[in-house]
Amino acid sequence: MNENIQTQRRNLPRDVFLHLFAIVTLYWSAVSFITLCWQYINYFLPDVLSLRYNYQSYIWPIRFSVASLIIIFPLFILASFYLNKIYRKELFVRESKIRKWLIYFTLFVASLIIVGDLVTVIYNFLGGDVTAKFILKALSVLVVAGAVFGYYLDDVRRQEPSKLARHFVFATSAIVLIAIVGAFFIVGSPKQARLIQLDQQRVGDLQNIQGQIVNYWQRKGELPKTLAGLNDSISGYVVPNDPETNQPYEYNIKDSNALNFELCADFNLNGQTGGVSRKSVPVYPGGEYSQSWDYSAGRVCFGRQIDKQLYPTLKKIK
Repeated sequence: MNENIQTQRRNLPRDVFLHLFAIVTLYWSAVSFITLCWQYINYFLPDVLSLRYNYQSYIWPIRFSVASLIIIFPLFILASFYLNKIYRKELFVRESKIRKWLIYFTLFVASLIIVGDLVTVIYNFLGGDVTAKFILKALSVLVVAGAVFGYYLDDVRRQEPSKLARHFVFATSAIVLIAIVGAFFIVGSPKQARLIQLDQQRVGDLQNIQGQIVNYWQRKGELPKTLAGLNDSISGYVVPNDPETNQPYEYNIKDSNALNFELCADFNLNGQTGGVSRKSVPVYPGGEYSQSWDYSAGRVCFGRQIDKQLYPTLKKIK
């Protein structure tokens, strides 16, 4: 009779939920940690072949990984702690089918990742494409997958929770905490992130304005006297203002005959903050002529000259 009661209790909805929740948060935390490690590698060992490597290419993954680890990893620890507490009171819960299936599935996934990681290393080695960056990324996957595999392989063999589990939790928590804290030195504080976004908006606005000035020249054969002359009630275009101060951007005509002009704005930070690069940005979408948008903190002016051969005036229909 007692055995039947225990068998029924092994499949309680509570147990199913907790085991599923623990495994899902484990996978999420592991993937987030590996992603964070990879972005560390991308930051300290940037790929010289990646011409479009910029601030957003690694900042967004770092932010998402850090946010996931801050929320998901503690939930995994809490779920595991609660399950171990249940195991100590109800040892038969450790023998539930849902737990066994999930653990062996985790071992299966971890083993496939380890094997695939090693195959990739050998494949790239034979192809002569083994760099420090690649080796470190492969090693991060191997270490995380190996740690998960080793822990759960040991756990599934035991009839009682291991006393080393607490030390394992402390060790992994310390590593994750160090990774999270270190990430803030790369992405900066939320305040700095806000300032960077404002500066990026300014560059985007100036690029847009510059494109409108080129279009104005092509349509009318002269530079606009002021930025207000770019406003078009038919197309709906309105010249943007500074996103922080809501003041108009500065526009100066240096030489109307040579089509020289400059656009100015006040920036909060240096353009290279966080690895931002503004070089080789098209004059306007679809354009073939490249300009530099590097900037430093404070007032910066971008001098421009319209090439009449690249951007000839449009022929008027008679």
